[in-house]
Amino acid sequence: MIDFNKFPSPCYIMEEERLRKNLQLIKQVKDHTGVEIILAFKSFAMWRSFPIFREYIDHSTASSVYEARLALEEFGSKAHTYAPAYTEADFPAIMHCSSHITFNSLSQYARFYPMVKVDGNRISCGIRINPEYSEVETELYNPCAPGTRFGITADLLPEQLPAGIEGFHCHCHCESSSFELERTLTHIESNFSKWFAQIKWLNLGGGHLMTRADYDTEHLINLLKGLQTRYPHLKIILEPGSAFTWQTGVLISEVVDIVESRGIKTAILNVSFTCHMPDCLEMPYQPAVRGAQQGNDGTHVYRLGGNSCLSGDYMGDWSFDHELQIGERVVFEDMIHYTMVKTNMFNGIHHPAIALWSQEGEAIVYKQFKYEDYRDRMS
Repeated sequence: MIDFNKFPSPCYIMEEERLRKNLQLIKQVKDHTGVEIILAFKSFAMWRSFPIFREYIDHSTASSVYEARLALEEFGSKAHTYAPAYTEADFPAIMHCSSHITFNSLSQYARFYPMVKVDGNRISCGIRINPEYSEVETELYNPCAPGTRFGITADLLPEQLPAGIEGFHCHCHCESSSFELERTLTHIESNFSKWFAQIKWLNLGGGHLMTRADYDTEHLINLLKGLQTRYPHLKIILEPGSAFTWQTGVLISEVVDIVESRGIKTAILNVSFTCHMPDCLEMPYQPAVRGAQQGNDGTHVYRLGGNSCLSGDYMGDWSFDHELQIGERVVFEDMIHYTMVKTNMFNGIHHPAIALWSQEGEAIVYKQFKYEDYRDRMS
């Protein structure tokens, strides 16, 4: 059990024991199937924890030049890189930091592959494909929605792939089950398998939430084994983000004021939803709150308010079994993936610290943010 008194507030706290449990499961899937499973930085990039990850996996996936540098310089291996578009300014650094580069379009391939071809480093190139099928219901997160800017549909691929294209990359899941992957594979194989003889690897992207309690990992293992039996020459790659850090930590905050208007009580916290938990407003997604129930059926009901000047910076309603007090800690569950990577400093709001609760029960504070961090982002 985390001793929250050992940490500053606000603070993101990862639990090492829970992280290792997820990593062990992911490594079991990897070992049983022979596929490569790599960490997607777009979900999690807390680089001081990378030595723990390197005990279980070897590579990561990047979506920008900064993430690619993080892969090489902090994770210790070259990245599998995909971005919707590359630029002349960034591409030399992308090549330096990448073992694999996936292009989003044939025009991007035509523009940048000549640079790869003459580069001294061995880089395996691929193209992103769009199977025009996804079960992601929220359009904000659906990369196969009509009119998507991601990937190439089968009707736009030539019979003979361009020289240098060695792989296909497909991403169309979000916190999905193995059964969704099974149905997706039907569409991928139906639309694109005629090109499989021309490629060396197939990257099935992220969104495979194999560490969720109700996820059928045995079905996933059998599914991946079957895929490799059908196409034994293909190296299969998965690059989940959330699965690595699912339910591995919290964001702690505290009540700084309680205000009431027209019968609505708001507990104002020292965190911000728009700054520190943007999915709560974009999705909208509501994380569990420790010791509270969502809804207004209880005796002590509060809207949880952020401390920015955005009117909509709140999440509610939440029922507590007691009256909240100023200075009381409020704990948001499962706040490690897709949180720190999305935060901002709007309003100059104090950014939560970043910390680890070790297996030995030690509070390790990796980073506390100062005024200079805000100032130096502005100019």
